[in-house]
Amino acid sequence: MARKDDIWVYSGKLKEHFMNPKNVLTDEKGYEYDGKGIVGNIKCGDQMLMLIKVDKKKNIIIDCKWKTYGCASAIASTSILSEMVKGMMLDKAYHLSPKEIAKELGGLPEHKIHCSVLGDKALRAAIDDYYARNGMEYKIKKEKASIVCQCMNVTDQEIEHAVLEGAKTIYELQERTKLGTVCGQCKPQAEKLLKEYMAKHFSS
Repeated sequence: MARKDDIWVYSGKLKEHFMNPKNVLTDEKGYEYDGKGIVGNIKCGDQMLMLIKVDKKKNIIIDCKWKTYGCASAIASTSILSEMVKGMMLDKAYHLSPKEIAKELGGLPEHKIHCSVLGDKALRAAIDDYYARNGMEYKIKKEKASIVCQCMNVTDQEIEHAVLEGAKTIYELQERTKLGTVCGQCKPQAEKLLKEYMAKHFSS
């Protein structure tokens, strides 16, 4: 449920997709899919399941179903994502960004941008699953995390996730990840990544 101080910044389209989400999966056993993706952890409060049907001759997504345990922004983001990818080439769908999803919704509060990440990650997982099922493993792109802070074992992926959750300064980044709190040698690289991820996800 959205906090009271968030409600006014939510667009009409976001509210519509939250109140009346599209393509919600209601019968997982009866739905014949070509690719399945699951991301998140229900114990932490956010989990996403996404199923896709593919036109194998054209490499186009022809249908998309999903269900989630998440907030209003996660529900709305995934609802509109499921509409966006219908009729879309797999390669294009694979590279949809949280920024594009948020733009289609009419914007998201900055501290809710990370909610849209759940849907696009689940979509990529479903496409990867489709590739694996059809002998196209070479198309699967495995993201390799790089350790930035050796002392606290913090990776670049964790830094990006912290930025998506609202970290805008090196101090806010440290509060979330504890990077640079021992020897501090990683701070220049962390600051560089912070700027890159801010530009990637929040620049217009």
